[in-house]
Amino acid sequence: MNTMTENKAKTILAQENSWLQEWKKKLQQKISYYLIEKGVLLWVIGFLLGRAVIMDTLSPFVMAFVASIWFLRKDKTLGVIISSIAGALTFPISHSGSIMLALLLFLCICMFVHQLPQLEKILPFIVAISASVAKLAVFAMTVQITYIEWLIAGVEGILASILFLIFMQSIPLLSPKRYKPALKNEEIICFIILIASILTGLVGIQFYDAQTEQVFARYFVLILSYIGGAAIGSTVGVVAGLILSLANLTNIYQMSLLAFSGLLGGLLKEGKKLTVSLGLVIGTLLISLYASDIMQMTHALIESGLAILLFLVTPDKWIRNVARYIPGTVEHSREQEQYLKKVRDVTAHQVERFSNVFQALSKSFQIDSNAIDEQDIERDYYLSNVTEKSCQTCFLKEACWVKQFDTTYELMGEVKDELEANGKLNHILQRKFENHCIQSSKVIDVMKQELSFFQANQQLKKQVLESRLFVADQLKGVSDVMNNFAKEIVKEKENHEQQEIEIIAALRHVGIELEKLDIYSLEQGNIDIEMVIPFVQYHGEAEKLIAPILSDILSESIEVVTTEISPVARGSSYFAFGSARKYTVSLGVAHAAKGGGLVSGDSYKAMELGAGKFALAISDGMGNGKRAYQESNETLRLLQQILESGLNEHVAIKSINSILSLRTKEEIYATLDLAMIDLHEASVKFLKVGSTPSFIMRNNFVEKVEASNLPIGIIQEFDVEVVNAQLQEGDILVMMSDGIFEGPKHIGNIDMWLKRKMVEIQSTNPQEIADLLLEEVIRSQSGEIEDDMTVLVAQVKENKPDWAPIPAYRTYGESEIS
Repeated sequence: MNTMTENKAKTILAQENSWLQEWKKKLQQKISYYLIEKGVLLWVIGFLLGRAVIMDTLSPFVMAFVASIWFLRKDKTLGVIISSIAGALTFPISHSGSIMLALLLFLCICMFVHQLPQLEKILPFIVAISASVAKLAVFAMTVQITYIEWLIAGVEGILASILFLIFMQSIPLLSPKRYKPALKNEEIICFIILIASILTGLVGIQFYDAQTEQVFARYFVLILSYIGGAAIGSTVGVVAGLILSLANLTNIYQMSLLAFSGLLGGLLKEGKKLTVSLGLVIGTLLISLYASDIMQMTHALIESGLAILLFLVTPDKWIRNVARYIPGTVEHSREQEQYLKKVRDVTAHQVERFSNVFQALSKSFQIDSNAIDEQDIERDYYLSNVTEKSCQTCFLKEACWVKQFDTTYELMGEVKDELEANGKLNHILQRKFENHCIQSSKVIDVMKQELSFFQANQQLKKQVLESRLFVADQLKGVSDVMNNFAKEIVKEKENHEQQEIEIIAALRHVGIELEKLDIYSLEQGNIDIEMVIPFVQYHGEAEKLIAPILSDILSESIEVVTTEISPVARGSSYFAFGSARKYTVSLGVAHAAKGGGLVSGDSYKAMELGAGKFALAISDGMGNGKRAYQESNETLRLLQQILESGLNEHVAIKSINSILSLRTKEEIYATLDLAMIDLHEASVKFLKVGSTPSFIMRNNFVEKVEASNLPIGIIQEFDVEVVNAQLQEGDILVMMSDGIFEGPKHIGNIDMWLKRKMVEIQSTNPQEIADLLLEEVIRSQSGEIEDDMTVLVAQVKENKPDWAPIPAYRTYGESEIS
């Protein structure tokens, strides 16, 4: 009887549990239906984003979120717009008005473009335009627009377009219907940015003196550090802390608190929830020490306590469900490779678009050669101002400017030209003007006064035109760099199966087993091959054996670019091989300071810029000593940084000139002598700015190379004169400062004297040539060093490898490398 009762009780309990589970499942489905399918969750997010403001001025979140919803889930757009406006209305009318105007403008534009086949490619620009124009419109109605307002509007547009791209990846993650087994790191970051943006809408809402946004931020840091470890936890802390700090600048230290707590919690995650929570407590205590106010520390501890409470009551099942989408599986690694390729392509396209934007901006700044000459218009304005101040009250005004208009106009134009040229009138013109004008002295005085304003205006316009040209060159250079960068981005490891088989078989034939072989490029002159080889003992096989075999297989001289030898036997050693330059440059330099001092005002650099380019440069600062050295050294430092960025050498020199002429009111002048040598073709380009001539020595013949420009820093705009020359194997290039070229003062023809001295030098060693030339110049001055002296000598030689190509083993089949 007891057994039957017990079984019946178990059956009833099982039915109740089954009913309870069914009820929970239905409840979850209903909640999910209303939150996801009906869009209630999106309405809540829209409301909070409508309240989100950063830097007390920018509110790009709503525009980006509504545009994302419009593109991904058009049926929910109206509800999101209403909820977003409702959230915005909790702030002043300028904030809500800007958002409503931006949304209205966005929807109007989308009415015309919604059927375009590649709409997602232009939506970021539509979002940026809508946000920027709306912000400007509100500024126009409330304040006087200055460049600050333009800047704020532009920044809001850019942020809105970027957030749009981020929200496009984040919003699909709100749905539980996931077709991918794992989230990518980028998706996690984008989702955290969305969460942090939503939390920004909670700024100002407090619970027992605790900031609500900080409580939830720390809660999410606890969750994700518990799931993903220290890397994800600290990353989440940085992203969330940064965005929340922008919303409330007084809480900038919160970023450090969240980041450190995420790092510490991730390191302690093996101890489960309690140790992760302990990490937040420790982080809060340490970072709160920066707060001098005890109340601030108390509030921080309350916020962390509430976050820990939420974390502890969060069911483990929910955490496990979230953990299923965090990277770490093999499948995710495969997806990650595909995603990185996609991100690379998208980034390349975006860079290309920005490159096109900079190209268009460059063209817009260029001066139209067919533009109408405004000189006559300026002259009319000038004479109009003079007439207004002198002729309006004259009783003969009608006689002069109505009956004799042409005569009066031409005569006053002559007076203006004469005053502008000489500052006063000649006797003939003055007598002629006095006979024509009854108030000639008054008119002349007015013209002199107005002439200063006229000339200042002309000078300002000239500077504006010069600045436009400089900006156009800069934008063109940036466009070229970005375009090249986009091409580099899309480059990936190419599939060269046949060459891989041949290389592996050839190296195996000589007893070298490869652990890894990556062929990135087999382009002529740009070979890029990487290998990982386990050597028991390394004896230079890369230079002596592998590079010669590759040279034979690829029919091109190959050299070792990078070597990383493992310190242990059978350890993995890394080698990178690349194309050997057809030519090399050997250098020699000799220099001396004025009066035998320690500090020379001359500076020099020799730098390899990649892509087979080698640059030689000498700069001579104004005067001598430490100040001159600082000027010349700064010039070459800027030159190297700009050239290494990929900008054209013309733009580089103009950029340096502009920087040095604008950065200070003091006079900073420096010469620049630049030689760009192409190591593939042995061609050279000379760019000389205020520098002395250079010389090319070939056998017993010496050729002079010169150009004329003012030194750098004197004027803001100038043309860089370029001299091209073709070098041959064995040619010697000699560059020098004015201390060398102008040193022998008693010699009539210095050019011939220097050429003769160069021919008389028997050595072809660059260092010996530099030393001998310096010595000859000092001897010509009776041992006195009257100026800083620098001579830079470079010899161009064919690059002959130390090891000849080794015929590769080619009689192999598939079994040879299996």
